[in-house]
Amino acid sequence: MNELDGWIAAAGAELGVAPDEVPTTAVLDVARDVAHNVLRPGAPVTAYLLGLAVGRGADPAEAAAKISALAQSWPGRASR
Repeated sequence: MNELDGWIAAAGAELGVAPDEVPTTAVLDVARDVAHNVLRPGAPVTAYLLGLAVGRGADPAEAAAKISALAQSWPGRASR
């Protein structure tokens, strides 16, 4: 178990979320796309938005794909 896995297990236990319910790679990919293509502070806020959407019934993979696509097409991306 690496440090991230340990953190997810501990934080998940505090919140009643099992580690296997966390799509870690998808969340990290979305955060990376937002941080690099939109703005860095948008990454954690977007991860929260993603969590809210999934909590309201959105498919995690579909929601992550939508947000990554939006971030990658964000205006001004090419000027960075």
